[in-house]
Amino acid sequence: MNLPPSTPPQAHPDARWKFVRDVVVFQLKLLLDNLRDIVLMPVSLVAALIDLVFRGEREGARFYKVLRWGAHSEEVIDVYSAIEHHARGDFKINPNYTVDGVIARLEGVVVREVEKGGTAASIKSAMDRAIDQLHSETGDARDKAKDMVARTADKLREKFDGEKR
Repeated sequence: MNLPPSTPPQAHPDARWKFVRDVVVFQLKLLLDNLRDIVLMPVSLVAALIDLVFRGEREGARFYKVLRWGAHSEEVIDVYSAIEHHARGDFKINPNYTVDGVIARLEGVVVREVEKGGTAASIKSAMDRAIDQLHSETGDARDKAKDMVARTADKLREKFDGEKR
């Protein structure tokens, strides 16, 4: 006896349409965010160039004004607003591994080597060691991500193989 596949009960009757709306709005916000970034790239470079050539009230005044505009527009677009009422999950950010954190570490390596009177070869060697250290420190997270992807792929394979039969 073949039973029709069961469908899980819907938690809320409008949940599907809220989800579809969130997907559409997210895609539109991503588009708007990317258009803003495409505009910000040349505008920020031109502002920085003008700041280098013409002295303002403070160093980089025009460039930092463009950055403030960009930060403000990012808040207005608020790409990820659809998840503000959802649990954060296991995503905790270690400040050492943000883009700013990694750049600061690598910058520190270069500054220390230059202060020691290092050559280009010694600076390159020190940078290689710092990058190798970053790789070893993030190895567990990389392995967890690989395992998660493999488990998900296995589950999807099982599901699709089961449906083919």
